[in-house]
Amino acid sequence: MTSKEFFDENGYLVLRGVFDPTEVAELECEFDHIVRQISESGEDINARWSGPEVDRIGATEMFVAHTHNVQQFSATWLRAFLNSKFLSGLQEILGPDVVLHHSKLFQKPAEKGAAFPMHQDWEYFPTLNDTMMAAIIHVSQATEEMGCFRVYPGTHKLGRIGGTTGNRDSDLLSQYPIEGSTALEAQPGDVVLFHYCLIHGSLPNTSQSIRKTVLVQVHSGQDAVEEGCQHPNARLTLSGWNYHSSRGSANND
Repeated sequence: MTSKEFFDENGYLVLRGVFDPTEVAELECEFDHIVRQISESGEDINARWSGPEVDRIGATEMFVAHTHNVQQFSATWLRAFLNSKFLSGLQEILGPDVVLHHSKLFQKPAEKGAAFPMHQDWEYFPTLNDTMMAAIIHVSQATEEMGCFRVYPGTHKLGRIGGTTGNRDSDLLSQYPIEGSTALEAQPGDVVLFHYCLIHGSLPNTSQSIRKTVLVQVHSGQDAVEEGCQHPNARLTLSGWNYHSSRGSANND
């Protein structure tokens, strides 16, 4: 089975050792710099969700540091998105045209790193052809105890399910409890790809170690975000061509 066939069947793919130890060390240094900068900004940087599922799993008083678009902080992170091994992994799924929608930094602190209940991502930034997917770049180790990424393989085939953003009660949470999901442990430099209709989440980080990841949300250059979406959208072409670009969109009109 090819990587593309595995992704199409399961809705995710784990790519091992995409970034070598030297690259990871540089990325972690820049990651830590970003966290220091946003921590000193006075802004609310806690991305912890609320809701009945967070209450059920006992994660109400936890924390996760977060910011969008790390490439606007660090040229090193922008270069990481253009890394040939990283891009080839994206191209294997999306084809030659890859557009960055946004990136997100998540730092789950030791012992009190917040959970993310099971959910789909599509409601936040739906695209016309549903090619949107994410790539999680692991800057640190991610074990089950550290609150690693968890999935229900194949659930992307269910397509768009309404009311599945994860921060409110829904039938999804009872049908796909987080305890029954598959944990995808990872090492620094590994990348996990997943479709935005895949049901996924993560448990709290209860370990003694910090979990550090950057999520890179991308779609095919043949696809476009639906009208009316208010989510941050970088519209940065990482490879090939963006066939839906216009003067207005390039100016963020």
